[in-house]
Amino acid sequence: MNEMTRITTLKDWETDQEVRWCPGCGDYAILKAVQRTMPEIGAAPENTVFVSGIGCSSRFPYYMETYGFHTIHGRAPAVATGVKLANPELDVWIITGDGDALSIGGNHTMHLLRRNLNCQVLLFNNEIYGLTKGQYSPTSRIGTRSPSTPYGSVDRPASPCAFALGSGARFVARGIDTHKNLGGVLKAAYHHRGAAFIEIFQNCIVYNDEVFEDFTAKANASEHQLWLENGKPMLFAGGARGIAIDHKTLTPVVVDVTGGDWQAAGVVVHDVTNRTVAHMLVELRFGDFPMALGVLYDDPRPTFEAAVVEQNRSVSSGKTPDLQKLVARGQTWQVGAADSGGHAA
Repeated sequence: MNEMTRITTLKDWETDQEVRWCPGCGDYAILKAVQRTMPEIGAAPENTVFVSGIGCSSRFPYYMETYGFHTIHGRAPAVATGVKLANPELDVWIITGDGDALSIGGNHTMHLLRRNLNCQVLLFNNEIYGLTKGQYSPTSRIGTRSPSTPYGSVDRPASPCAFALGSGARFVARGIDTHKNLGGVLKAAYHHRGAAFIEIFQNCIVYNDEVFEDFTAKANASEHQLWLENGKPMLFAGGARGIAIDHKTLTPVVVDVTGGDWQAAGVVVHDVTNRTVAHMLVELRFGDFPMALGVLYDDPRPTFEAAVVEQNRSVSSGKTPDLQKLVARGQTWQVGAADSGGHAA
């Protein structure tokens, strides 16, 4: 270990600000998971930046003892891009919500992912607008009753992970606000070189309480959570069931596993670099299938800021900086003293 390496603890990442979310909000659990993860990945507060947009989740930068920007609605990706281009060595985390990232910020989120900026995007999905008092959001389910849809939403909801994959994201994952595995997902995202997108199911205790209970409740977890591990079979229900492929229709099916022989049952082994499998996992219909969680896709490629830095280096190679020459380049003129006729000399 380098003698200059700074070893931090959870306390080093906590601020003196009063954490102000509704009692019981899932944001508290996510905040604590992030604060616990930071020392474990060897991050440094002075080299870390949290950028958020607008929404309940966007108070996050106030509670992290790092640099931070609480920006405007949907524009956190644009600010984060500027931060990363100004100093590519910084660890940049984007905190956003389903409304912030997928409505007014959808365009910005898409371009951040396709450009592959080296950062971590944590999308808190509670399927509702919490800060503005419970209106339906882009991820709200059909039939959601809210102040803006009193008779039930008729919109088809957006799938954050499908959106991310469609935008060209090279790392896509899912987690649950209160689940012990969230820390492992955060670590995997941090170690991915490029834009890492994590959808975190987060309970809004006031406006959309228990919307994810079908798979997050302890009693339902075994049967309805599929935690993925690279190189491991896609098993759930204590290993008694798994995901296989119907080779006639090329569609996923749930199969029973007898005596632990998952190979005989044809259970698929997870490969995080397989984009086709990742698309299959995000499209699994919950109810017929368990909820796919953990790292769904992880296949790095060169990052946006690295390409920009290299391009700038190549273009400037062998040249001497000369601001005056740059200013005078092209069509210019000089304003002198006015002659007797009132014209510039």
